[in-house]
Amino acid sequence: MISEQTKEYYALGKRNDVRESAKRLRRQYLRYKDAEIVYSIQHKKLLEMAGKAGAIYRIDGTVLINRDIFDQYLEQFHEPSTLTTAEETK
Repeated sequence: MISEQTKEYYALGKRNDVRESAKRLRRQYLRYKDAEIVYSIQHKKLLEMAGKAGAIYRIDGTVLINRDIFDQYLEQFHEPSTLTTAEETK
């Protein structure tokens, strides 16, 4: 038998709430070194892309990247799935 505590743990609604909270708590601005790790892009390419996106903030020698703006910019490079409908149903 599954206990009430275990049922609560597996409740989908609560897991989604936790995910949403984590999204809200993530940093909105990243330094270059952090952004390189998060996005797995090398420094030179990251600098170029963030500049094109208009996501760079320079404050007293510190360079920050706005994640929301950069994420929106990255979406233009998203490619749709190449699976056919027969492969998707498997």
